[in-house]
Amino acid sequence: MPLVEITAMSFGPYGIGHLDGKAVMVPRAVAGDLLEISLVKSRGAHAIGRIEQIVRASPDRRTPPCPFVPRCGGCDWQQIDYAAQAVFKARMLAEAFRRALGIELDERGLVTPAPAEFGYRARTRFKIGADGKAGFHAAASHTLVEVDRCLIAAGAGAAPRALAAALGARCAEIETVADGGRTILVASLKRAPQAADLARAGAVLARDPALRGVVLRGGGQRKFIGDVRLAIEVEPDCAIETEADLFSQVNREQNRALVAAVMALGGFDARIKLLDLFCGGGNFSLPAARRGAAVSGVDADAAAIAAASANAARMGLGGARFIAMKAEETARFLDRAGYRPDVVILDPPRAGAADLMEPIARMRPAAIIYVACDVATMVRDLGALTAHRYQVREVRGFDFFPNTHHLEVVARALLT
Repeated sequence: MPLVEITAMSFGPYGIGHLDGKAVMVPRAVAGDLLEISLVKSRGAHAIGRIEQIVRASPDRRTPPCPFVPRCGGCDWQQIDYAAQAVFKARMLAEAFRRALGIELDERGLVTPAPAEFGYRARTRFKIGADGKAGFHAAASHTLVEVDRCLIAAGAGAAPRALAAALGARCAEIETVADGGRTILVASLKRAPQAADLARAGAVLARDPALRGVVLRGGGQRKFIGDVRLAIEVEPDCAIETEADLFSQVNREQNRALVAAVMALGGFDARIKLLDLFCGGGNFSLPAARRGAAVSGVDADAAAIAAASANAARMGLGGARFIAMKAEETARFLDRAGYRPDVVILDPPRAGAADLMEPIARMRPAAIIYVACDVATMVRDLGALTAHRYQVREVRGFDFFPNTHHLEVVARALLT
């Protein structure tokens, strides 16, 4: 069997080496490993390998702390010491900007490590099998790996399994949302919640003092049992109140650091008009409005927009308005209407915002602040902006997702 030395990591579950001039991608590998591998698949200039034996372990390799690794496909970097994870992510981020945009980033201090590598996920989604068992999918598979605990989840406990057993095959997914030492469960059903579903969920809630509430979602309906409200502090003296099933960042501590960075990059005060696209419940909009900015927040989720509007009213932020509309439609509408923001923030889903780059650029904001959880789509979109006289000036990474290859990044592009 061939020997391969792993020389780099990827934004994925792979370490990368080379064999006979071809890149070989090996899951669960660590940069610095010397591996005996077998080739699983070969396509063009790259191949997929499988570890048969670790001939020489990387100094950054460790035994994964979780007993469900490698069967569970969730934490694809648990075999890497956490200090090295942040170093590898900085290296990968810098390489992505160098390769796609020709921008040289200093890897030192480029990625802010998480304060804790375990117990950081305030939101954790458990898949539910047809037999009512709860767990996560195996890597690259829909096979369910049943788990009784998750090291990166905050406050999950036995509640997801109890609710899954009660709801049975009607339930596809259960998300745990930690808040104030107690947990709220969000169950995604295959149909609209029925009276029997509400009764079963209510019985689970009554038996577990660590549970604060349950949300049942399905068929376009949302039903609440108990207390399902959250108060998420995004910066000192600024807490967003919202229902637990609406989107919020999974790593609360790192999100506060991200919000502070975005506020510094935007330089928000009463002179600034801000357009915040994919604003959700106001993660960036409300802090900017607190600094005096005239804010227009846009999101396709009407429930999130209602929460953002309610929070702005509660905080007395009359300079913030929120619109329930798809970001692409809003950007084109505002451009035709002659609206000219000073700053645009966008925090799109993983697929990025390729269709938005041209309409945003036509509005000629002085600064565009792009927040992303996918580096590949981010550099693609930023590359499109450079054709409209924008230059990327600052980039920072935040490790929201320890023990995985994922990373949250913010970049600022300025009009030149």
